[in-house]
Amino acid sequence: MDNSSFNSFTLQIEGIKVTPASMYPLFFLFLFLYLFILTSNLGIITLILVDKRLHQPMYLLFCNLPVNDIIGNCYMVPRLMSDILLPQSERLISYYECVVQAFFSHIFGTSAHTVLMIMAFDRYMAICNPLRYSAIMTKRMVLKLTASAWGTAFVLVGILLGLTIRLNRCRTLIVNPYCDNASLFKLSCESVVINNIYGLTFTVVLLTSSIGSIVLTYTKITLVCLTSRNRSLNRKALKTCSTHLSVYMIMFICGKVNILLHRFPQYLHYRNISAIMFHIVPSSLNPIIYGTQSNEIRQFLSKLVRSRKILFHHS
Repeated sequence: MDNSSFNSFTLQIEGIKVTPASMYPLFFLFLFLYLFILTSNLGIITLILVDKRLHQPMYLLFCNLPVNDIIGNCYMVPRLMSDILLPQSERLISYYECVVQAFFSHIFGTSAHTVLMIMAFDRYMAICNPLRYSAIMTKRMVLKLTASAWGTAFVLVGILLGLTIRLNRCRTLIVNPYCDNASLFKLSCESVVINNIYGLTFTVVLLTSSIGSIVLTYTKITLVCLTSRNRSLNRKALKTCSTHLSVYMIMFICGKVNILLHRFPQYLHYRNISAIMFHIVPSSLNPIIYGTQSNEIRQFLSKLVRSRKILFHHS
């Protein structure tokens, strides 16, 4: 396709380079990962909604994470799989579909930070203010925190893409495996200084708020654990906080590798792979990490397995 069409509504996605021999193995690998992400995250959400013992602020706030993982991958992985089976010249996408995909891609990355921030606040209140925890972390507070996490992400991303869609386009090639804001504004021949300034401010504010809140809350939690002689409290705090930090670090590292590789055009192939991994890796590991670390979820699963065994024996 000609890469110099003015305001064309049909775009071409470069995608990832595949050989005929690797096409189908790669397709089925992504299919397996996609199905695993959907079933595991939906399973976690179902467990929390079904078991009344899990109707606690910690688990209700955590529900936002699998919801975000499902949304982020539903708008990226199916399209990626279909592109793998097509030659590069036939990997076409409409401009509007590309904008929607970019919107949900950035919502995924932004909400991951904001949701983990409100989860850090919950852990801080539970460990540093246990006597006031139930009075502060009411259902209304959980709803407020959830609305603030998603509302902040929608506003920030809405402005980000609003600044991009105002631009005229003189190119049609998306140099990325899927649509995002940077690949969209690079289609323009106009000045993108405002886009770069807002994008940089967006990233700095989000990362500073995210890292700052994590460092602050976990520093205070550590101080409480060091001064407390309650071994049960320390053990519980270590378990829940290590789970939360593990999820945060996986998301943070995957995101930063992708940003770092943007600075090195010669590593375009590796950047494309890292962009895909940013969606797939955290979404695959989150339900495993929380599922194995939570006693309540493990007990629910073991009861479910035992009940099925009993039902099987009786039938």
